[in-house]
Amino acid sequence: MTVGSAPTAPAHRYLDHAILALLVFDGFLTAILAVLFLPIRVGAVPLPLSALVAAVVNVLLVAGARTVTDRPGRAALPLIGWFLGFLACMVGGPGGDALLLADWRTLLLLAGGLVPATALLLKWGADATVARGQAARVR
Repeated sequence: MTVGSAPTAPAHRYLDHAILALLVFDGFLTAILAVLFLPIRVGAVPLPLSALVAAVVNVLLVAGARTVTDRPGRAALPLIGWFLGFLACMVGGPGGDALLLADWRTLLLLAGGLVPATALLLKWGADATVARGQAARVR
């Protein structure tokens, strides 16, 4: 590669894979942090703001993954990383302690983390299907 030239295709592909791997790790880390901040209270009132933050961050992670891949399955990898982090927090430790307890905040975090990003992925999939159908109709 010469100075000032565009990167070659294989180097660009490796960079895309590295970015996607980083986004998957970010999804995993986001789940763990969301679980750790889930029990925040204001006085005696539980305030599960981490569910809202997880929803926004997961949508951004999926949108970021979409910039490096065109396949919806690969764009969903950060969301899969988030879900694996969520599941890891549900597993008990050596003393039987678990980070995540079963209550309404846990369900809110699960729904907030998965539903908005999944809806975005489904929208992209539907848009791609419509585009393929229109392209086939034009022929």
